[in-house]
Amino acid sequence: MISRRTRRKITNFVMFAMTGLCAAVAVSVLFFILGYLLWQGGRTLNWQFFTQLPAPVGETGGGFANAIIGSAKLLLLASLIGVPIGFLGGVYLAEFGGTTWAFIVRYTTDLLNGVPSIVMGIFAYALIVLPMKHFSTFAGGVALGVMMIPIAVRSTEEFLRAVPNSLREGALALGATKWRAIATVVIPAAMRGIITGIMLDVARVAGETAPLLFTAFNNRFSSPGWNQPTSSLPVMIFTYAIAPYEDWHRQAWAAGLVLLSLVLVTNIAARFILRRQSLVLRG
Repeated sequence: MISRRTRRKITNFVMFAMTGLCAAVAVSVLFFILGYLLWQGGRTLNWQFFTQLPAPVGETGGGFANAIIGSAKLLLLASLIGVPIGFLGGVYLAEFGGTTWAFIVRYTTDLLNGVPSIVMGIFAYALIVLPMKHFSTFAGGVALGVMMIPIAVRSTEEFLRAVPNSLREGALALGATKWRAIATVVIPAAMRGIITGIMLDVARVAGETAPLLFTAFNNRFSSPGWNQPTSSLPVMIFTYAIAPYEDWHRQAWAAGLVLLSLVLVTNIAARFILRRQSLVLRG
């Protein structure tokens, strides 16, 4: 007859082993993807990959310089659209939002966050591409910017709510208006966390492909300005991966490695900033 104490120990050991195994599997998937990308794409990475335009169809060599610049332009425009709207929306919900209206805004924001990216691409296509009668960097930036809004709203709200009320009360007690207290005390106290949320937001939309197929499309050459089709890393990876050329496949793996590395670096930097934010608030 097994005693209750022994059963508890066995149950604890089994559950600990299962949770540890699941955690190891989750981590190993990431390392497997990184290792596979490094093995497949690391051999193709060189200086020409970052500085040259794609080679003509059927020829080997070339690079992804246009896609790197295009992705940077798209993310810049998306940030200029999504970050201010999301930031101010989060400030309103955290500091000025009432009960009913704030609930509606939060619920709508969560619904917007759950909209499939391809639907967002169709929306931008109908709203911008069709009236303009051509694809453009502007249309792609708008599509990504709208996708950034809900995450920016919710992350800003959460980090502002994490600021102790004593800071607000102290600013108001010194005679500051509510808006001045928010702008000079509350927001600076939560700024590291807000920046973290924005960085994770940018990293999230950096790998989106479907919206760009409907808006920015692609371009094998440099795309000056904002009113022409432009290439991007996700779309170029898709195009090269389904092509019948072996050299394009190798370059697609290399571009995937670059894109994933940028996302990982952004996430690590965001976690570091968030950790500093937590230490500041505890102090």
